[in-house]
Amino acid sequence: MIPTITAFERSPDGGRGLARDTRVRWALEEAGQPYQVRLVSFTAMKQPAHLALNPFGQIPTYQDGDLALFETGAIVLHIAERHAGLLPIEADARARAIAWMFAALNTVEPPILEREQTPYAVGDKPWCAELLPILDDRVRTRLSQLSARLGEADWLDGGFSAGDLMMVSVLLRLKSSGLLEEFPNLAAYVARGEARPAYKRAFAAQLLVNAAMPRTS
Repeated sequence: MIPTITAFERSPDGGRGLARDTRVRWALEEAGQPYQVRLVSFTAMKQPAHLALNPFGQIPTYQDGDLALFETGAIVLHIAERHAGLLPIEADARARAIAWMFAALNTVEPPILEREQTPYAVGDKPWCAELLPILDDRVRTRLSQLSARLGEADWLDGGFSAGDLMMVSVLLRLKSSGLLEEFPNLAAYVARGEARPAYKRAFAAQLLVNAAMPRTS
């Protein structure tokens, strides 16, 4: 069967590729696997049919026969383990690639999301302006550590892997912040990810959905 993933009917980012379905699309494209997309509205995401797939009412979800998965990391890992191209064959290298997947989601992404969401959540508070530089520095700490580890290498551990897919996807959230440009090797790393044909196909597919949806005032 061809797996089905869910995606926003209308993404909050307007098609910039930051919604997490893009990560799953990218993994499927890297693996050369066909897939179908079922678009869901914000209302439908909170209904019983979708909650049966993702109890937290989020996207993406992944269905393949009787298997239903949620959480992007779990979905990408499942794809990577089933199909060649996203995880090394050698056991230790494979384990390291998976560790980088977890690092992207658990160590690097949280301070980025906190920095990104704070202006929307508490931007009207008088102390928000003082908080933002502190959050920027938290992001810089992680970027500095990651930059030192990457060095002049193209990818985190040998060849491109699911670890790089997840890390690049996380770092893409910083493109409009100016923080990524403070670390030229990381900016180049993200650019290499964006240049991959599989990423371009995934990005174009999600952008087409958003471009096709009519805008309401």
